[in-house]
Amino acid sequence: MEQAVTYELLHKDKQTGARRGILHTPHGDIQTPVFMPVGTQATVKSMTPEELKEDVKAQIILSNTYHLYLRPGSKIVKEAGGLHKFMNWDRPILTDSGGFQVFSLGDLRTIHEEGVEFKSHLDGSKHFFSPESVMEIEEDLGADIIMAFDECCPYPSTYEYTKQSMERTTRWAKRCKEAHTTTDKQALFGIIQGGFYKDLREQSAKDLIQLDLPGYAIGGISVGEPKSEFLDMLKYTTPLMPEDKPRYLMGVGTPDYLLEAVISGIDMCDCVLPTRIARNGTAMTSKGKVVVRNATYERDWTPLDEDCDCYTCKNYTKAYIRHLIKANEILGVRLLSIHNLKFLTNLMERVKIEIENDNLLSFKEKFYKRYGYVK
Repeated sequence: MEQAVTYELLHKDKQTGARRGILHTPHGDIQTPVFMPVGTQATVKSMTPEELKEDVKAQIILSNTYHLYLRPGSKIVKEAGGLHKFMNWDRPILTDSGGFQVFSLGDLRTIHEEGVEFKSHLDGSKHFFSPESVMEIEEDLGADIIMAFDECCPYPSTYEYTKQSMERTTRWAKRCKEAHTTTDKQALFGIIQGGFYKDLREQSAKDLIQLDLPGYAIGGISVGEPKSEFLDMLKYTTPLMPEDKPRYLMGVGTPDYLLEAVISGIDMCDCVLPTRIARNGTAMTSKGKVVVRNATYERDWTPLDEDCDCYTCKNYTKAYIRHLIKANEILGVRLLSIHNLKFLTNLMERVKIEIENDNLLSFKEKFYKRYGYVK
């Protein structure tokens, strides 16, 4: 059976094994490794699709199954012709399963073998997600890549709880595969769970690989644990994933975590961070974070980052952006969002070149030193 999404490996960095490849999808090819901006409610906050394509150079964006199910409703999106037409985005889209959002509801949800009962964070109304219903919702939304419904453990969790959760995630992945009908248009990715227990991660990967899905993700890390634990589990889990399929690390968006992910063999990452910190008046730059709302930038007539070629840095100063943020003007958030997203896009473009030149470790050392990261 022909797969909707396939991975082509072009080169591996000789020092680290970092991968340079292409993801072939129904809505175009994606050069990997790639950072994927998050458009939770069928929009990357404050950005138009044209800005994402022309200014940010985004190759693929994410949307959220849980939020779009609640509003406007997946049937509305389907009537519109799917997410691509609904939001006027003609490049690839990935939808998560809503699992992380549902399990983040805490006391507002109850987990059963059949699925999860939960109350909407919007109005308290009761709803139910099962692997089968999530597949129906994601097929209605029509993204190129869809995620299996999983259970994301909180950090920390006991071994016994994590084991039960991981095994349930595997059973749910099997049900997702059985319920998934649009295999020629949408690729179903499985999510490796197992918390911070290596034997559970290994079992999860082994069981999911037997399902022969088109791609695999690592879930349940970068959830509040110390960086040392994150790195340990990332470096242990990634080699367990198939070499001939895309590898996706969920919920990572700081430059250091992105670099460590790629060095470990990851192809795809996503995070809400760049637009979230933009709304707080913070920019990522090649010399570290700049909190532009601070008084020190009141008379700073330089761009956010003199090494950046984004629309914001070519046209506006820190002083002007600070004024916009202090005055609660929407343009300030928009300009910072453009910059932060382009900064990460540029970083990943540079990473691709360094992989091709077998020079990623050396680049990482120089980047860390300039950015101000302490080992």
